[in-house]
Amino acid sequence: MFVLVNLKAYAADAVGIATTAREVSEESGVRIAVAPQAARLAAVADTGVETWAQHVSPVEHGSHTGSTLAEAAAMAGADGTLINHSERRLRLADIDGALDAAERAELETIVCANNPAQVGAAAALGPDAVAVEPPELIGGDVSVSQADPDIVEDAVAAAEAVDDSVDVLCGAGISSGEDLDAAGELGAEGVLLASGVAKADDPRAALADLVEPLS
Repeated sequence: MFVLVNLKAYAADAVGIATTAREVSEESGVRIAVAPQAARLAAVADTGVETWAQHVSPVEHGSHTGSTLAEAAAMAGADGTLINHSERRLRLADIDGALDAAERAELETIVCANNPAQVGAAAALGPDAVAVEPPELIGGDVSVSQADPDIVEDAVAAAEAVDDSVDVLCGAGISSGEDLDAAGELGAEGVLLASGVAKADDPRAALADLVEPLS
């Protein structure tokens, strides 16, 4: 299972959480990555944790003020990037362009989607993985795998029908080892989470609890 911690724009200690995530990953053997703000990519990458960008823009080098250039993210130490998160939606053509940009920069990709139908459409574009995240559950206390397991199973089926090499992850409300275990039983290859770690009083305890079923 793959665990990706999205720090969003929370007032979190990015370097501290990244260091903790690396340590918990090494201790547990579970693959854990952290996605900080673009300005913190290099600092997070310097901790040795697997580092992901929260977004890359569908652009090449040129006149694109304010864009997040995939090559710049890679140079800062990013190993992969989220694309089309529910808080950073893109048009279909721009998702395709962002995937092209990530491929140029040799970044691994996860395209986020709201529902199984969108998962199928995203899988057709050839990312490394897709993630189903119902917007109404993001930031809540109930995980998608608990609130509506059919969404996860249907997302897995939708991706497999298009391209069975595309992994499916799930997100929204993930915070515990029980959530992670349930996601795996439903066919997900990993999870996305944010507030469960980024806003936790004790990020180490939160991560340790999350990966405990896999240790």
